[in-house]
Amino acid sequence: MTNATNRLSSATPGSAVQKPSLGQKSWIPAILIGIALTFLGLALYIPAINVFYQAFHKGFGPFLHNLSEPNFQHAIRTTLLLAAIAVPLNTLFGLATAFALAHKRFPGRTLLLSIVDLPFAISPVVAGLMIVLLYGRNGWFGGWLQEHGIQIVFALPAMVLATAFVSMPFVAREVIPVLEEEGIDQEEAAHTLGANSWQTFWRVTVPNIRWGLLYGILLTNARAMGEFGAVSVVSGNIAGKTQSLPLFVEEAYKSYETEAAYSAAVLLALLAVVTLVMKEILERRTGASRRKVH
Repeated sequence: MTNATNRLSSATPGSAVQKPSLGQKSWIPAILIGIALTFLGLALYIPAINVFYQAFHKGFGPFLHNLSEPNFQHAIRTTLLLAAIAVPLNTLFGLATAFALAHKRFPGRTLLLSIVDLPFAISPVVAGLMIVLLYGRNGWFGGWLQEHGIQIVFALPAMVLATAFVSMPFVAREVIPVLEEEGIDQEEAAHTLGANSWQTFWRVTVPNIRWGLLYGILLTNARAMGEFGAVSVVSGNIAGKTQSLPLFVEEAYKSYETEAAYSAAVLLALLAVVTLVMKEILERRTGASRRKVH
């Protein structure tokens, strides 16, 4: 007991804890970076490189030939049409919802916010199944629709509904924080100076939220063009009729038309690259505009 006490009393403060040396510290970040790069390589880089290799390893001729195929072109047109309908609808919905949630306090506000986030929580396949249960032949409204000759499921309307549902939250989710940060002081000042509601919206509100709004529209468009699960359930995946580009990739690969499948996958990959580039630009613009404000 005496020897132990003497050893403790003779120790200088801090000598009991030995700090790792600089050499011991240096290899820890290297290992973590190596693990991250290995994971990204196996999950992202190698598959992406393989898609481009499979699409172009025989030259550009087969790729251009696949682009001219009728089913391929119809899938592209269908994808663009779905995005052209769903993106404006979700932009209007997102703006209205963002204004209501950011500027107003009312009963049911939390419930509305949860409904906006619902597509994030529900599987796209389940969302497609809900549309079938509502508008299908044996669904709640199926009998009435069939009597009036209205085709929803296994047609373009159901594909639009599914695409709009899964891409619904992005505009609202990007605009709400911007509106909450900006406040309502500038809008109130504009009203005081005699501006009406539309003038205030276009000349005051839109310039303040433009980067967040564009960011939300960009994400909405990317999700609309790349959606597979919900659209697959409600469309029937009929080639040349109800087939979007992601569905074309699956059908072509199952039919051993690998070059056509990889060609379509290249277009979707290029869409993802463009989305990432524009996302980075908008994030920098948004950050710069916020720094100017502060």
